[in-house]
Amino acid sequence: MRSFKIKSHAKINLALNVTGKKIKQHNIESIISFIGLHDLIYLKQIKKDNHKILFKGEFAKGINKVNTVTILLELLDKKKFLKNKKFEIKIIKNIPQEAGMGGGSMNAASLINFFINKKIMKLKKNELINLTSQIGSDVILGLKPVNSILSSNGKIKRYNKGIKLHTLVVKPNFGCSTKYIYSKVRLFSKSQFSFPKKKMFKTEYLSALKNDLEKTAFIKYPKLKKIKSFLLTLPNNIFVRMSGSGSSIVAYFHSKRACDNAYGQFKGRFNSHWCITSKTI
Repeated sequence: MRSFKIKSHAKINLALNVTGKKIKQHNIESIISFIGLHDLIYLKQIKKDNHKILFKGEFAKGINKVNTVTILLELLDKKKFLKNKKFEIKIIKNIPQEAGMGGGSMNAASLINFFINKKIMKLKKNELINLTSQIGSDVILGLKPVNSILSSNGKIKRYNKGIKLHTLVVKPNFGCSTKYIYSKVRLFSKSQFSFPKKKMFKTEYLSALKNDLEKTAFIKYPKLKKIKSFLLTLPNNIFVRMSGSGSSIVAYFHSKRACDNAYGQFKGRFNSHWCITSKTI
């Protein structure tokens, strides 16, 4: 059977506001981009009774047996969307876990896109929304990995063209529990992104924004605050912000040279922490 290779890009939150709380979930709004950092998914159809899923790579250790990919396939099989076809799926994990970059959710989104684009399955809009919501709240964002604005009412405005920034992505040797970070949020922000505009991707606008989850994360993990403070001292940074619920901290630059220079300075100070340079796509 023919084998396919899929790139599953990391999602980053350029800004994030928590605007309220539902019964089970918080209302959030966010300005989102995607970067060159990506997992690699190798996929092929097999003549077996069950799917075969393998995780390899630097960040494969510790992935639960029940994960976004297994949940997705279980849901697709239950609805017979795959027409009883089975697949071998090997995922090379280059995106750290518990980093606020949606690695697992983007894997699920990438597979959904593949199945639809290859006409293996066909879903109505409401079926697609229902499917993604059962896997994870941010899966729907990965169905079209472009610069996006998520409003607190759940609507997504996507832009095919937007900012082009170089990023230094830093993750210490621990992750953040999304559930825990959100559970400690007590104060809510006034909505700012209800009327999305392309100008919201301008760096002058972005640099004045924030991530509401930083306060909770920094109390729980003071090292994250220390890392952000250091990144803010690096020359030519536009702004520095935690992505999602952490633990990744991202510094943004206009030029590759400034970003590479920041990488060298960071590794000189925090050599034990994982970091990578990338850029928005």
